[in-house]
Amino acid sequence: MIATTGATSPATPAAPAAAPVRPPLLKVEGVTAFYGNIIALKGVDIEVNEGEIVTLIGANGAGKSTLMMTICGAPRARDGRVIYDGQDITRLPTHEIMRMRIAQSPEGRRIFPRMSVYENLQMGAALDGGAHFQEDLAAMFELFPRLKERVSQRGGTLSGGEQQMLSIARALMGRPRLLLLDEPSLGLAPLVARQIFDVIRALNAERGLTVFLVEQNAFHALKLAHRGYVMVNGLVTMSGTGADLLARPEVRAAYLEGGR
Repeated sequence: MIATTGATSPATPAAPAAAPVRPPLLKVEGVTAFYGNIIALKGVDIEVNEGEIVTLIGANGAGKSTLMMTICGAPRARDGRVIYDGQDITRLPTHEIMRMRIAQSPEGRRIFPRMSVYENLQMGAALDGGAHFQEDLAAMFELFPRLKERVSQRGGTLSGGEQQMLSIARALMGRPRLLLLDEPSLGLAPLVARQIFDVIRALNAERGLTVFLVEQNAFHALKLAHRGYVMVNGLVTMSGTGADLLARPEVRAAYLEGGR
């Protein structure tokens, strides 16, 4: 018989501490929004984690662009909350939201048509205080060589694809953590649209930029995205990884047939 008096059992190794779960960089909780008396968003819930590309697809008029604008404070959410980096920004004015390193390339590009390419990029850099202007300007010309060729040209005289490049570059000049892209391929030739999607992929892969993408070209958007949401009449009706949504018959039937 083995004596046990005074003996101690070997200590059990402590389990490793669980890695802290990081909250989403952007969280939209139960958001409703109206245009006049017309309800455009009906209790929308969406999350975008840091380092992700998340896309929102849906038919024209589904409420996609309204959600993008509501995140930026115009129109204001009637109910629910918009949380960015742990802070409730629902009631902040738009200019304060933009100073939090959120940048938007809006639907229709909305560059300054009478300003040159250079001046448009200066406007984008204003949110960063212009401290890194020359460095960032060089980076934009490397990303979009066509803009360097057109640097003194007025924005309104550029082609549609060049204006989209300028709109994205102007947004990037503010060094955002979160880039909101609204219909970047709209009205572009397929080859130019693919170039834009390649740039978005590179920005995410090489710089870790977080992107929330609203896009009607569902095939390319879901191929690009880590995760996606489907919106119908102001409601999010489906969500999943980009690959999962691409494989769903109802998504393919509604948004992908002939859409490549």
